[in-house]
Amino acid sequence: MQGMKPLVYIDGHQGTTGQRVNQLLAGRDDLELLQVPLALRKSTAQRAEALNACDLAILCLPDAAAREAVALVHRPDVRIIDASSAHRTASGWVYGLPELDRAQPARIAAALRVSNPGCYPTGAVTLLRPLVLAGLLAPDHPVTIHAVSGYSGRGRAGLDEHEGPQADQARPFQLYGLGLDHKHVPEIRQYAGLAHAPIFVPAYGHYRQGIVLSIALHLRLLRAGVTAACLHAALRDHHDGQALVEVQPLAEDAGAERLDPRALNGTNRLSLAVYTRPQSDQVLLVAVFDNLGKGAAGAAVQNMELMLGLEAGSQANSPAGTPAVRFPP
Repeated sequence: MQGMKPLVYIDGHQGTTGQRVNQLLAGRDDLELLQVPLALRKSTAQRAEALNACDLAILCLPDAAAREAVALVHRPDVRIIDASSAHRTASGWVYGLPELDRAQPARIAAALRVSNPGCYPTGAVTLLRPLVLAGLLAPDHPVTIHAVSGYSGRGRAGLDEHEGPQADQARPFQLYGLGLDHKHVPEIRQYAGLAHAPIFVPAYGHYRQGIVLSIALHLRLLRAGVTAACLHAALRDHHDGQALVEVQPLAEDAGAERLDPRALNGTNRLSLAVYTRPQSDQVLLVAVFDNLGKGAAGAAVQNMELMLGLEAGSQANSPAGTPAVRFPP
């Protein structure tokens, strides 16, 4: 560290993820924020100076811009969290999902380069990977994933469409990724441990934020003897002791239940559930979380805390509740 407190720079702090990271860091007394003046935020020279002056940079940028930012870093001890999808399957980058397995928090803590997981993959991987590792779901099983996110998942374009002057004309529901080539698919396949690309069907709803992701399974296509209770136990065992993941009790007759994708908005929590019904060979795996929380900014802050050895959610004691901010000289 260059001083008593680690110096953190958010590159792209005007975007939806960057703004949320700023909000989450506001009021902390265990770090300083390094900022480029607003008028110079697009200056390559100013950004390069900030990137090389900080202890840790959080990149909240489009993929191409994130790659360019990484190339600007020449100081070897600058640590980077990339919230884009540019480096999620890249060699030399640690996947920033602490819940991946028991050793992943230590890997993240020791890493110089961490790639934040995508919002949808966060739900898909935390549901699928434990089942693959437990031998309950074969790596070559044909997997289909459906997910609906709030429109903030589209970034500025989504906010403009649903909150701008023409908001009354915004579409209430949009299915997309119909080319079956969504950029999250390679990430899901790699970290869930799948042998083949899953079919991924994403959608946006006419609400600001929150995700509900579901994966349907036919027990008759799984290994003999696998039950809904087995799948639920594998999820519970894998995520046992993880502070931010809650596995709901097995729901064997939940016909009257409804899931609100907004239920965990404003938090960094992730709720997982297994739904079935008696004498049925059908199972529904479900994840609910905030696409701007555990699905983006919350995950970035969680990784930052691991990398800098900071207490989770540490808050400042100042009445103003504002972070210490430093500008490059």
